[in-house]
Amino acid sequence: MRRLLLALPLALLPIAAAEAAEHAHEHAEHQHEHAEHGSLDAHEHGAAQLNVVLDGKALELQLESPAMNLLGFEHAPKSDADKAKVAAVHQQLEQPHTLFGLSTGDCTVTTQELESPLFAGHIDAHEHEHETSHKGEHSDIDAHYSLTCSKPDALQQLDLHALFERFPATEKIQVQLIGPSGQQGVELTAADPTLNF
Repeated sequence: MRRLLLALPLALLPIAAAEAAEHAHEHAEHQHEHAEHGSLDAHEHGAAQLNVVLDGKALELQLESPAMNLLGFEHAPKSDADKAKVAAVHQQLEQPHTLFGLSTGDCTVTTQELESPLFAGHIDAHEHEHETSHKGEHSDIDAHYSLTCSKPDALQQLDLHALFERFPATEKIQVQLIGPSGQQGVELTAADPTLNF
């Protein structure tokens, strides 16, 4: 299943290629601008990426987002308020049923991984500051969920309404999906937060 999730970007390459050709010139200018500053990344505040694979009873979800979208900051948490915000976001991300509207399908989480340098409670603050200074102070949050759904046919859609509501700085989510109806790529927003399998 994990191989399927990792292969998802390749499977959707034709969709991405058409869009990439349209923005090639703009992207080249953006790369040149980053090269002048010594960094190059695809980090865009307000935007996130969600990969979804539904294969039989197995459901894989992988959310990648700039920390700014979820936390409101990207620096190492120093104040008690920052630390409390990081803990609250971590706790919210531990609830995939709520965030992705998984009320049908009878799905249970089998594995869950939440990764970000900001979640590492034991990381040396100086080390993190040094690490992020070379990235232009950008930090990401990655969440990966593996679920088993005993009634996958009942799972008709994902509803990201709660995710947009809890993290209002997230303006759009680029979704790549492989499901029973084939593959698709779509952009979800707070105004249009649902995706049909």
